[in-house]
Amino acid sequence: MNDLNAFFELKPYELAQEQKKKLLTDKLLELTKYHYAHCEQYKNILDAIGYLPDKTESYYDIPFFPVRLFKKMELLSIPREDIFKTMTSSGTTGQEVSKIYVDKETAMLQQKVMIKILSDFLGKKRIPLLVIDSPAVVKDRSLFSARGAAIIGLRILASEVVYALNEDMSLNMEAVEGFIQKHKEEKCLLFGFTFLVWQHFYMELKKRGIRYQLPEAFLMTGGGWKKLTSLKISNEQFKDSINQQFGIGHFLDHYGMVEQTGCIYAECEYGHLHASIYSDVIPRRYEDFAPCSIGEAGMLQVVSVLPRSYPGHSLLTEDEGCILGEDDCPCGRKGKYIKILGRIKSAELRGCSDVYGTAFK
Repeated sequence: MNDLNAFFELKPYELAQEQKKKLLTDKLLELTKYHYAHCEQYKNILDAIGYLPDKTESYYDIPFFPVRLFKKMELLSIPREDIFKTMTSSGTTGQEVSKIYVDKETAMLQQKVMIKILSDFLGKKRIPLLVIDSPAVVKDRSLFSARGAAIIGLRILASEVVYALNEDMSLNMEAVEGFIQKHKEEKCLLFGFTFLVWQHFYMELKKRGIRYQLPEAFLMTGGGWKKLTSLKISNEQFKDSINQQFGIGHFLDHYGMVEQTGCIYAECEYGHLHASIYSDVIPRRYEDFAPCSIGEAGMLQVVSVLPRSYPGHSLLTEDEGCILGEDDCPCGRKGKYIKILGRIKSAELRGCSDVYGTAFK
């Protein structure tokens, strides 16, 4: 199987379009051939559509299948005895969930890439981490949701980890107060899925009339925007409210999914979500699946060089978005930067904090 040494020698956002396209095409084509040889269901899909790998000129031409297929089939390219952990997507009661089977090699790559990406925004020095969640979400190390996987990944970057919520999701005021008093004047990271941050941290502290000043803190969020939109809370309102309550000015939202753990699209200081050298996003037109132009909305295909234990390297999501630009973001990072417009109409509710948020209708 191919290795990623060429990637790890580079910074996550240093390659311009043509260089990145060549590197991604080579690695993704290798992955396609590997999964074809090791996953019978994936082989059947490619055979059914008559895919010819030798005629692939770009990763844009590598077949993709709907992410929902992971809810219907067990797709893996490794022997079952090599499964290290099983990742699950979120689902409401009675809803099917995706199951992603990960071996030790894939888990290591996911973690390494996530650290490389986040270090570009946070720096390489370990910093204190306040998790706006309960420690219960990471108790079962063999079976993870996206929430648990994200927390486990971030703990590697942390010099100290404190959980802001108790197991019943009530605010652990003693833990929060202790963390903030200790680190209020230094760089630190607060992390939580968006609705949890809003409902259990911001709203609870606001109700108690408690404000903090954390000018050096970063707030990293992800998922849950559909629930906040239903409450008529925009991204801008969310950030303004957090800034007023906590004095936080550094926001690090991200887009990602359990089916491609590790390859997140992180938010820069200009509010743009960036594709790193390890992945890319291709909006496609609804009528013919042709790639969209810059600024044109379409359903998002995502590719990643990380899925080794399962054929998840080229997927069609249930999200809509557009490319804002490429290689020209004011932050200086190369690659595409994107905007997520929301779920495709009629797609099921599946984001981690969106699903959790249904309990608070």
